[in-house]
Amino acid sequence: MEKSADTKKEVKYYTPDPSYRQNSWIGDYGRAYSEFEKDPEAFWAKIAEKLHWFSGWERVREWNFPHAKWFVNGKTNITYNCLDRHLLGERRNKVALIWKGETGEEERVFTYRQLYREVNRFANGLKKLGVVKGDRVCIYMPVIPEQVIAMLACARIGAVHSVVFGGYGASALNQRIVGAGAKIVITADMAVRRGKSTPLKHVIEEAIINAPTVEHLIVLRRELGRPVEIHGEMEIDFYELCKDVSYDCPAEVMDAEDTLFILYTSGTTGTPKGIVHTVGGYMVGVYYTTKYIFDLKESDVYWCTADPGWITGHSYVVYGPLSVGGTILISENTPDYPDPGIWWKMIEEYGVSILYTAPTAIRMFMKLGRDWPDKYNLGSLRILGSVGEPLNPEAFEWFYEVIGKKRCPIVDTWWQTETGMHMITTVLGEPMRPGFAGKSIPGVVADVVDKDGKPVEPGRSGFLVIKEPWPSMMRTVYNNEERYRRYWEMIPGCYMVGDLAIKETDGNIMVIGRSDDLIIVSGHNIGTAEVESALVSHKAVAEAAVIGKPDPLKGNTIKAFVTLRVGHPASDKLKNELIYHVRITLGPIAMPSEIEFADSLPKTRSGKIVRRVLKAREMGVDPGDISTLDE
Repeated sequence: MEKSADTKKEVKYYTPDPSYRQNSWIGDYGRAYSEFEKDPEAFWAKIAEKLHWFSGWERVREWNFPHAKWFVNGKTNITYNCLDRHLLGERRNKVALIWKGETGEEERVFTYRQLYREVNRFANGLKKLGVVKGDRVCIYMPVIPEQVIAMLACARIGAVHSVVFGGYGASALNQRIVGAGAKIVITADMAVRRGKSTPLKHVIEEAIINAPTVEHLIVLRRELGRPVEIHGEMEIDFYELCKDVSYDCPAEVMDAEDTLFILYTSGTTGTPKGIVHTVGGYMVGVYYTTKYIFDLKESDVYWCTADPGWITGHSYVVYGPLSVGGTILISENTPDYPDPGIWWKMIEEYGVSILYTAPTAIRMFMKLGRDWPDKYNLGSLRILGSVGEPLNPEAFEWFYEVIGKKRCPIVDTWWQTETGMHMITTVLGEPMRPGFAGKSIPGVVADVVDKDGKPVEPGRSGFLVIKEPWPSMMRTVYNNEERYRRYWEMIPGCYMVGDLAIKETDGNIMVIGRSDDLIIVSGHNIGTAEVESALVSHKAVAEAAVIGKPDPLKGNTIKAFVTLRVGHPASDKLKNELIYHVRITLGPIAMPSEIEFADSLPKTRSGKIVRRVLKAREMGVDPGDISTLDE
């Protein structure tokens, strides 16, 4: 541990063993960043050249603010880079994917060749249903190999996948199916959680009632008991679809700017935003960051604990690790079932060397103490990663000392659905400062500025922004160009990420929280407007506002303030009814932990609810300037 005098408080740094810098793909951070600054396009071209292109690009970047094209007119297919190119060398029979069931007893293993064959077979099944390049396919599945196979099969034939987290309810799922105009929906009969099966098919059946674009529902029957009934009019069994089809499916030639996927994230207006990512730039971004930020090597066993229903799963469970040729572990389990030792047991069993998880899980393990991890040999670990929300110093130190045994660097990453890839972290070999994500990675220009786009003084809070385009940036918000432009127009010349941050004199950036439109609960981004819309859809509710409350385990919990319609008296029964209503509408991840009934809500004179006033009152702090509020 080192000390610095750049602030009045003691500043802690943890410096990894020099071998990490010497042996890493990225090497010296300063040199790598200088190489990027000297010629950004040459920097990215050098990365892209490591991947397979059917035909090369004419220009690396075309920037017409606020729109960028990357690897212009280049032709490729991301699944060719995730699968085919590995079959030409020694990785043909290397393990690509290991799946472990919830109890740790079930196991399925796929080599690169086996995964290639399964992806091709399902891709041909989709073709049999008439799916063609550009069609949208919604995937609503638990964390099982078929979820990954379905994603890759869509990308194989140029279909645009829209993966929806398996915990969402029917209403939220319907919004995403309708929003994308999905032609096909792929699901499973059930998910397994804490030893119990959670039905999924009936949620889908309700969600597609008012989804006129859906032509077929593909159902994976897991056969953990009595198989669900398949209705032949529009439903088909996942593996029946693959019967009597070829294992050979040539990868569709895709332009670098063709759409790869749409991923819906919580919006500020109550309507989810469909973030659009394209083939070429996204592929280069996730390949680069997986290889160079995680330093993924041939012998590594890599475990990202995220669900592919979120962007972390897209980038760092599926496309990034497979494009590098890694061995990936996935699991349906929760971190404390059947006991709080299941993760550590799996790390010991499979020799996991890179673990990428969320601060919520780390804080949960902290609460349980070190007895469970100390039962297992975690000596295989060499790199730890954090994602989803800021990693507070206490959790950093516990993770570093108890899990990493004071020898594993922690890669605390900041990025988001819209960026597609890591943007800020402490790269391997650099001193780590607990509480601070780190610096812009080579290839990215991040800063902390005021509302006019001017850098703030070190140590003062401001708006986190990205100042230059990057390959894996979203290309638009699906069917909402105006919403996309707002990201770039709120602060002059910058991409506004929606986070507040502090940048210190050492260049390290601390992300201190979202603006008031999003709440991060257990690593999941929950839109305040989406929860408010769900509450207002109840017959008793006139208005609603929700805020995030700091929570030592979840990062935040959701508290709702509700005004009621005349004739609906406040009661504990109604509180429970409203919480249940949100659960049914959006799913359990969006449920308020508290509901407070209020006669009125603080608003501006134009009628906008000011959530920061509610949050300040809840936290017992000064709400700041309230002169614009309606009396």
